[in-house]
Amino acid sequence: MSSMTSDEQKQAVARASLEFIEPGNVVGLGTGSTAAHMVKFLGEKVRSGFKVTGIPTSIQTKNLAASCGIPLVSFEEVQEIDVTIDGADEFDPQLNLIKGGGGALLREKVVASASKRVVIITDASKQVQTLGKFPLPIEVIPFARPVIEKRVSALGARVAVRKEASGNIFTTDQGNQILDCAFGQIPDPSALAGKLGQMPGIVEHGLFIGLASVVLLATERGVEKLYAR
Repeated sequence: MSSMTSDEQKQAVARASLEFIEPGNVVGLGTGSTAAHMVKFLGEKVRSGFKVTGIPTSIQTKNLAASCGIPLVSFEEVQEIDVTIDGADEFDPQLNLIKGGGGALLREKVVASASKRVVIITDASKQVQTLGKFPLPIEVIPFARPVIEKRVSALGARVAVRKEASGNIFTTDQGNQILDCAFGQIPDPSALAGKLGQMPGIVEHGLFIGLASVVLLATERGVEKLYAR
């Protein structure tokens, strides 16, 4: 795959992920550029008679899936998902993840937590020995943002409020805001997750610990399957 473009690598892992989907499955549909390829490829199968239903992790993915002809359901109708396929901003050898670069981390974590299996599709640029190269997204209610900024800064992070290209503050599908928190290396993701989980006003954070079942990694040799060490 060395001669492949980044987008071609994304397409390769997206296509490979479809083997984890069986007829009749409820499928969690991830958000982001790699997941978007998966949704399009799944749509092609659905249009040729493959029966599945999807639960999207964002309004953006919901609109894409609907345009591709994938029947959608909500948690009102099903409470368990057979398999979720999503991307990641970073993963370590234990398959701990940082997610939320696309701003959908809250719904992504809800969907992942309700899934029997979570398949992460990514490329080598997202592979790290220790999490933290990518700033950790933290979703906060607007009311609490100044307090959370101060508390997270006290943990050693450089904190920035996420903004749109226009300069306006980015708003999530749930009407919240995101702080991008550069901690540097995070040697103990579980400990940090515990501290963040105790801060009122944080709705969710982008540390996904113990949720990924397998990572499909686009490499020069093809698509590799990585399991937690």
